[in-house]
Amino acid sequence: MIKVCSRCVMDSSIKDLTFSRNGYCSYCQDFFNRYSFQENKNIEEIKLEKLNKFLKEAKAIGKGKKYDCIVGISGGVDSAWTLVEVVKKGLRPLAVHMDNGWNSELAQSNISNIVSKLGVDLYTHVIEWNEYKNLMESFFKSNVVDIEILYDNAFLALLYQQAHKYGLRHLVAGTNSSTEGMRMPKDWNWFKLDKTNIKDIASKNNVRIKTMPIIGVKFWFYCEYIKRIRWISFPEFFSYKKDEATKMLIKEYSYKPYPYKHYESIFTRFYQGYILPNKFNIDKRKLHLSNLVVTSQMNRKDALKELEGIPYNSEKELNEDLEYFLKKMNWSQKDLEVYINKPRSEHFHYKSEKWLFEFLNTKIKNLIPNKLKSFLRNSYTIR
Repeated sequence: MIKVCSRCVMDSSIKDLTFSRNGYCSYCQDFFNRYSFQENKNIEEIKLEKLNKFLKEAKAIGKGKKYDCIVGISGGVDSAWTLVEVVKKGLRPLAVHMDNGWNSELAQSNISNIVSKLGVDLYTHVIEWNEYKNLMESFFKSNVVDIEILYDNAFLALLYQQAHKYGLRHLVAGTNSSTEGMRMPKDWNWFKLDKTNIKDIASKNNVRIKTMPIIGVKFWFYCEYIKRIRWISFPEFFSYKKDEATKMLIKEYSYKPYPYKHYESIFTRFYQGYILPNKFNIDKRKLHLSNLVVTSQMNRKDALKELEGIPYNSEKELNEDLEYFLKKMNWSQKDLEVYINKPRSEHFHYKSEKWLFEFLNTKIKNLIPNKLKSFLRNSYTIR
C-alpha cells in the first residue's frame, strides 16, 4: 500500500523516501533543513544586499560591452519573470533560447511577446531536426530514464558558450527554491553535465553530434573556476511566488500559462505526462506540487485532488500530443507500445564522466587558491 507524506504529497513509491514518526517524508524535511534560513527575520535585507551586489558587479563587467549578462528563456513562467525583472533592475541582458524542434506555439508566442515588449535581443539556437530526432531515437532504444538530458545539456552548453563569447560572468536563470527547491529523486533523472554519457548512447546507433551544443565537466569547470562564469538563480533574491509572477506576466505581457511546470515544450509535456508515468512509474507532479505545498503556495488537499487526474488538462489534449509525437517521430502506435513495455536500463550502463565531477568537487577544491575560494564562497545564489 502506498503511503503519502502527511505534509506534502510525495509517497512511498519513491525508492529512497523515508518517513519520520510524525509522517513527514525525508524529501520535504530535507527541503526545510536546507532552506531554514528563510525563517531569518533579516532574510529580506540579506536578499536585497546580495541582489545589489550582483547588479553592481554585472553592470561593472558589462561596461563597454553590448550586454551585462545572459538570461536563458524557455517560455516558462520562472524564466519569463526573470527576464522581465532583470530588465526592470536596469541590466542589459541577451536572452538566449534553445529550439530543439519541440517548442509549442504558445511558448513561441510568450517568448516573442516578452522580448518584443522589453526591447531585448534574443538569440535562438536551432538544432537540426534530423540530428535531434536521431539522438532521441538513440535514447529511446537505450531505455534510460533521462531523455530530457539532451535538451538540458544543450541549453546549459549554449548559455556558457554565449557568456564566454561576450566576456560575461553571469548566467541569470529562473531556477528557484520556491518552485523547484525539493531534491529530485535519484532515479528520476541523470547528471546533466554528462557529455560522455550522451555521446556513448548516441554512438551505439552511429549518431554524430554536429549542430547540438554539448557540455561536459571539463568545459563546465573551466567556465566556473577559470573564467568565473557564475550561475545566478535570480528569483532567490526575492520572495518569489509563481502565482504572483504569472498574474504579472498575464497582465503586462499577454502571457498564457501552462498547466504544469516545464509544459512549454510539447515533448517535455508528453514525456512527463505520458512516458514517465507509463514506462518508468514516475509522476513528476508529485515533486512539483509538493514544492508548492511546502512553500505555502498550494493547499495539500488541492494537490492530492490534482494527482487523482491524469497529468494533462484533458484526455483530448493528451491524445493530441500523442498523435503529434507519433507523427513527428515517424512512429506507429505499435512502436510506442513496444517502447513503453521494454524494461528500464540505467545510464550507468554507459560511459560517464559523473565520477569526474564528483572527484573535482571533493578533491580539487582543496587545491584552489584562497583568493578563488573566497570568490566561490561569495555565491549570489541564496542556499
